[in-house]
Amino acid sequence: MGLQRVYVFFCVELSTRTVHLLGATRHPTGPWVAQQARNLLMDLGERASRFRYLIRDRDAKFVDEFDRVFTGSGAKILKIPPRSPRANAVCERWIGSARREVTDRMLILNERHLARVLAEYETHFNTHRPHRSLHQRPPNPEHPTPRAAGPTADTTIRRTSILGGLINEYRTVA
Repeated sequence: MGLQRVYVFFCVELSTRTVHLLGATRHPTGPWVAQQARNLLMDLGERASRFRYLIRDRDAKFVDEFDRVFTGSGAKILKIPPRSPRANAVCERWIGSARREVTDRMLILNERHLARVLAEYETHFNTHRPHRSLHQRPPNPEHPTPRAAGPTADTTIRRTSILGGLINEYRTVA
């Protein structure tokens, strides 16, 4: 089968930095992208009505049907200028983080394997990984706790391996 390019479709909520992994495929098409958008809005439920804008690039795969999915929920579509990745810097940052922390460090076998690996990374990114713009807190912490002044002599720290030890998460234990 050899090396093949796999496209990943994701979106990021700018206010919370929450990443939503929508799908991975070797052959993205306009109808596939539109269906992934419908799936996202269905998964978000009432939260989808809070989206005021959708910032996207000018790829031909974003067909009119894709735009109608979001405009139907009340969002306004904003297209970034051609060849200007800095206009969508938050998404570019997530792509870089996912590459540096995961995909550049492991052999991905196929699109199903990539989807599983990125789903696990998405969970880590959304529930544990600190974000500078959120004052070193994750977007959706599993256990929201007030920030302590620092570890004390009687603090126990527990490590959890993610992705077979590629990433480690550390938590204090009471």
